[in-house]
Amino acid sequence: MSERLQKILARAGVASRRAAEDLIKQGRVRVNGRVAQLGESALETDSIVVNGHEVTRAGEHVTFALYKPRGIVTTADDELGRKNVLHLVPVVPGLHPIGRLDRDSEGLLLLTTDGDLTLQLTHPRYEHPKEYRIWSDPAPTKAQLELLRRGVNLEDGLAKPDSLREADGGAIIVIREGRNRQVRRMFGAIGLEVVVLKRTRVSNLHLGDLRVGEWRELEPEEVAQLKAPFKREKYQPVQRPDLRRRSQTRESRD
Repeated sequence: MSERLQKILARAGVASRRAAEDLIKQGRVRVNGRVAQLGESALETDSIVVNGHEVTRAGEHVTFALYKPRGIVTTADDELGRKNVLHLVPVVPGLHPIGRLDRDSEGLLLLTTDGDLTLQLTHPRYEHPKEYRIWSDPAPTKAQLELLRRGVNLEDGLAKPDSLREADGGAIIVIREGRNRQVRRMFGAIGLEVVVLKRTRVSNLHLGDLRVGEWRELEPEEVAQLKAPFKREKYQPVQRPDLRRRSQTRESRD
């Protein structure tokens, strides 16, 4: 039975369906040696190659939680050759970051081989929240925070937090959208510069006690919880005795 190519690539963990469509449009996908076209389907027996690597459709998926440091780009294939997040975690075929966390920001970033999980956490219709701890210059006043709660107009439309509360030197904000540099632009709209932006939660998964550059593999129950509709009760992270207490580079693993 044939299936749309972008769906196959998403399920194999190569990329989200949207990103898979871009790969096909760019001519980076081949089916049985032929450059694939957007909209075509493939059989289970067909050979699918992306960027010169054969796509493996079977096998268990892996998902990592990483404390992304500042100065590291999220893109898996940076055109400027800068160090990216895949240099900080084990080499796994099909592993890709879920969404973006800009170069100047830090905190929780998920990486997975599971295309269904990527879709669940990035598609707007699922509205999974993301929480950020902000330090700004200057610190926000109560009046400025109230303006932010009501929503601010950005060049790409109204932006309103799901929740917002004051914190020492800044604020804690929760949003359900994923527009480019959205939180920084929201604070800029009320006259504040974000000095430090740290993502502390994605849906019900918290950063926990991970330190900068550390990662851990998620338990199956954690992944199942991320795939389920969001629930507001506080998430209790699984404590893992084998938590990696070091950052890793690709060079150190080879």
